[in-house]
Amino acid sequence: MEKFIIEGGHPLHGEVTPAGNKNAALPLLAACLLTDEPIVLRNVPDILDVRTMRALLESLGVEINPLEPHTWRIQAKVIRPADLDPDLTRKIRASILLAGPMTARMGELRLPPPGGDVIGRRRVDTHILALTKLGAKVTYDRYFYFSANGLTGADILLDEASVTATENAIMACVTAKGQSIIRNAASEPHIQELCHFLNTLGAKIENIGSNTLHITGVEKLHGGEFTIGPDYLEVVSFIGAAAVTHGEIWIRNAGNQYLDMIRLVFGRLGVHWETSGDDIFVPSKQKLVIEPDLGNAIPEISVMPWPSFPTDLMSIALVVATQSKGTVLFHDWMYPSRMFFTDKLVGMGAQIVLCDPHRCIVQGPTELYGEKMESPDIRAGMALVLAALSAKGTSVIRHIGQIDRGYEKVDQKLAALGANIQRVVE
Repeated sequence: MEKFIIEGGHPLHGEVTPAGNKNAALPLLAACLLTDEPIVLRNVPDILDVRTMRALLESLGVEINPLEPHTWRIQAKVIRPADLDPDLTRKIRASILLAGPMTARMGELRLPPPGGDVIGRRRVDTHILALTKLGAKVTYDRYFYFSANGLTGADILLDEASVTATENAIMACVTAKGQSIIRNAASEPHIQELCHFLNTLGAKIENIGSNTLHITGVEKLHGGEFTIGPDYLEVVSFIGAAAVTHGEIWIRNAGNQYLDMIRLVFGRLGVHWETSGDDIFVPSKQKLVIEPDLGNAIPEISVMPWPSFPTDLMSIALVVATQSKGTVLFHDWMYPSRMFFTDKLVGMGAQIVLCDPHRCIVQGPTELYGEKMESPDIRAGMALVLAALSAKGTSVIRHIGQIDRGYEKVDQKLAALGANIQRVVE
């Protein structure tokens, strides 16, 4: 077990480059199962979730060879629907992404239940709906068993705009016979990357970035090369870290094309940044005043499917709000446990009222004080790092393996920006 020891009160200065998008890397790695030809993936993030996905793929017979740091050569020349290690599948939610490509190519997969962050019930019904529409059979008896004798294109209406279900449906459709339409599809940046990646391998996906995807099945995909884009969640985490420490940083290769709605929401918290090409400059002088609604009403920040404000940034925005003047209501209707880390912020001195599992009110600014805490999940863990960076005194954050699942060497990146942060083995 490792922990972070963070002495707060040190403004961040310098420049940082985000790692590749975790939420793109995982489905792209799974999609490599669809072809027997070699694929070169660049900008692969070195994080725990990606290492777990690599182990799962290798257990299926996939050959993965690092060519240089963050660049992998992947070839699923001979694969087998082997029994997957339940200890691996329960480590990451993304293990469910093996269902689409394995059912499409091999016609079967026996999958132990997927794991991931404990932020509330995360149903798999939408995955099953999509795959059964294409002709797959799915049974469950402590394990999921997917089987098919070839898939046929279909008109699929997802019962929710699930990111991973959309990804599974896309991967299953690209080699299904005939035409497919996926309606109510999620359209997050990582889904767009998956579509562009598959098209480089010979897939025929149209309307990328929309909520209605048109896919013409092809007989076979070929190999290719692709560079994973920057992790916009990491980018915004560093923007938040600069704001709460009153620092001044440059973020290189930030993927500005995906930040419009996030910029709008953070602007309501009094945080702004400047762009220069694909780089971001976060100045030290921030307004940090919450912008009220018309009539001086308390504003609400609510998560919604892309291109609205993403649920994965709710925790970061909440910490920023503790350092902004005014009152704001946060509402995450997607996950009933997203707000359950706020007690740790209250323990540090934040003024937060937890209204119910989905909503909380934050009154700021308040001075935070160092505390001993545990990271409950990836995003809340990073939010606690931000709180510790802005706090007076020293904080200890345990269970940081949760943070390492989604952030590559975040302690080293923060230390290079002037943060007083140490990784210690307990």
